[in-house]
Amino acid sequence: MKLFLSAAGLICLVAISASGGPAPKTPKSTPQLLEKGKAAYVANCDVCHGPNGDWNGVAGAAMNPKPRDFSGPFKNGKKPEQVFKTISEGLPGTAMAAFAHIPEEDRWGVAYHVLSLDKSAKKK
Repeated sequence: MKLFLSAAGLICLVAISASGGPAPKTPKSTPQLLEKGKAAYVANCDVCHGPNGDWNGVAGAAMNPKPRDFSGPFKNGKKPEQVFKTISEGLPGTAMAAFAHIPEEDRWGVAYHVLSLDKSAKKK
């Protein structure tokens, strides 16, 4: 019985350590990272958010509320690290699921790609 409790305690400790670690360092945007991000976006995000980030993806058209239109305000902010966090953890209470299974570098690329789709930022 003690062995079981020790193993369970160790599992809990590992889970807490994995989720409470330091935030990853924000990489610089490069053409290569943007290209990776665009490919990951097409494979994982396009279906809801649409190819231009205007929520008209095949699945997004049937959702209520509609997925995020990338030209408006973001719930967690528009800094790359904030978009990365949303991609990684999702948004509770919305249809935005966590995509932590995507490699970290690809999630950074998606964050930069999403920000490049913001039409309001291009007008400034």
